[in-house]
Amino acid sequence: MPLGLILGIGRAMRRKRTSSLDILSSKRAPRDYYKGKNCKPTGFHTNKGGYVVQQEKLPNYVVPDLTDFKLKPYVSQCPREVKTTEVSETPK
Repeated sequence: MPLGLILGIGRAMRRKRTSSLDILSSKRAPRDYYKGKNCKPTGFHTNKGGYVVQQEKLPNYVVPDLTDFKLKPYVSQCPREVKTTEVSETPK
């Protein structure tokens, strides 16, 4: 009995990762499955083969006016260390 338990643990270690089994692709799914590109439809197909775009389904970006804004839009992925000194306040 202990030998079978040890062999079972060894087989479990050699198995594929369970995260790869969770990925659903068109090869693991039914024949008519289409995964797509993870985007929402912006309209619908008509009976004659056309496509109607609905304005309420299109993305609407609201961008504020940044004409006199001091900060730059770029943020570095490798920031430099900035040495700062602590300023002690003197009581009045």
